Amino acid sequence: MRRTDFFERLREVFGPAYASSVAADQVLPQLGGRTIDSALADGEEVHLIWRAVCDHYAERVPARLR
Repeated sequence: MRRTDFFERLREVFGPAYASSVAADQVLPQLGGRTIDSALADGEEVHLIWRAVCDHYAERVPARLR
């Protein structure tokens, strides 16, 4: 998964304004207590970050985007 695909999915799930806030501010236990932006900056694989988002927000992420 490319970063552009990742952020397209994130915007689809959370909306354009809230997606950037989720990426910058929400600490996910699945990412070792990091934010999405921090995990990306640390070089974490994008598909693993998306999996963490899907796990953390299971009720929000539609099955077609998993």
